[in-house]
Amino acid sequence: MRIKLAAGVKSVLDILHAKGFEAYIVGGCVRDYIIGKEPADWDVATSADPVQVKKIFHRTIDTGIEHGTVTVMIGGKTYEVTTYRNGVKACGASPYRNDESLCESRLNRSSGGMLFEKTKKNSCGELLTLQEDLLHRDFTVNAMAYNEEEGLIDLYGGMKDIQRKVLRCTGDAAGRFAEDPLRVLRAVRFSAQLGYAIDPETMENMRKAAPALDVVSAERICMELTKILCSPRPEYLKTAYETGITAVVLPEFDRMMETEQHNPHHFTTVGEHTLKVLKMVSEDRVLRFAALFHDAAKPDVKWTDETGRDHFSGHDAAGAKKAAKIMKRLKMDNFAMDRVRKLVFYHDWRFPAVPQEVRKAASVVGKELFPYLLQLQYADVMGQSDYKKEEKIERIRKAADIYQDILKNGDCLTVKELAVTGKDLAELGVMKGPKMGECLRAALELVLEDPDRNTKEELTGFVKKNYL
Repeated sequence: MRIKLAAGVKSVLDILHAKGFEAYIVGGCVRDYIIGKEPADWDVATSADPVQVKKIFHRTIDTGIEHGTVTVMIGGKTYEVTTYRNGVKACGASPYRNDESLCESRLNRSSGGMLFEKTKKNSCGELLTLQEDLLHRDFTVNAMAYNEEEGLIDLYGGMKDIQRKVLRCTGDAAGRFAEDPLRVLRAVRFSAQLGYAIDPETMENMRKAAPALDVVSAERICMELTKILCSPRPEYLKTAYETGITAVVLPEFDRMMETEQHNPHHFTTVGEHTLKVLKMVSEDRVLRFAALFHDAAKPDVKWTDETGRDHFSGHDAAGAKKAAKIMKRLKMDNFAMDRVRKLVFYHDWRFPAVPQEVRKAASVVGKELFPYLLQLQYADVMGQSDYKKEEKIERIRKAADIYQDILKNGDCLTVKELAVTGKDLAELGVMKGPKMGECLRAALELVLEDPDRNTKEELTGFVKKNYL
């Protein structure tokens, strides 16, 4: 098969070849092209070491030189160029020697196929070849290489696994997970992104390797978890539960999966309900994490009455606190944390679908976040039992229609949109400080009830009458 290379990456390969080095596009870009997806990035593997790459190309960035990676800039775009790896760093040194004494590896052909001459060594004396590089990549679908001269190089059955829609470790599964425990979580991620089943042997080794995730940084865990949640199949998070992954990185989810809900509104465990909700919200990071955490505190607040019915009073407020704690542990950014926490806090707010109540709710939650809240509430209901479902859905739909009218009419929802300012009130004699804030909040409440009262004359009169 032939892959249509982007102009920039073709230049990278051609320049490396002209200098006598091997060079191939590798990994995800090859996989994506084969499955009909436009590659987001083009990664290059080469026999040239980082020092040689830096000498060959005029504009480079040392983005991961300790791992053999140099970013090459061509035509305003960037391409990661990485020296062949073999996954072993037992000697404790960098696997790439920064000198020019290494001889170039050569790729020969014989009647039996491709033979990779092991002539290039790293500082530990280990042999570096394309064959070894591909062997130590995580999964077969990510372990293919290509250049225009030799075509597709698929030494470990990646194409067959793509056709079978199976995710399988390259070579020895235990060895691949030992090289990087995060690959256990990456297996779930690729399965969720591609819709592939995980090979049984790979799955079994995931279970065995999962405990090693406790040494992986929170940032790397969070990145993979985010990619799972924002994939087309966030419900594949269940695979992480079944393989013992969440027991290490997200034990709160295990408790959710194991918490029954004997309640007319539900027919599954908290965790199974959560998986249904995840599927129903759009592929937005804030929404997906809000869906994940919206019922996270239910195991903590659960109580059962004398009839055997379970109750979860206060799970929204408790859930907001719990979500914040988990996200902080995962080292998520403040932007996402604030919005997710707010959505979890208000997700169970059943405000009436009438204009004044919708305005009040939108004012509290915020213009940007209010549509997210409605979407989360809709998904929450869709993941519940049929008990009063139509009634619940109707309220949310009416609220959404009313909110669109509110936006269309330009109704005031914030203090900044009031027809009076703090300066106006100061000129009336209102002292700056708490009194000023109290007056502005009262004016906003007035306007939320009746948008027609948002005039300077009306609001100054209101303040004079009630606060001066």
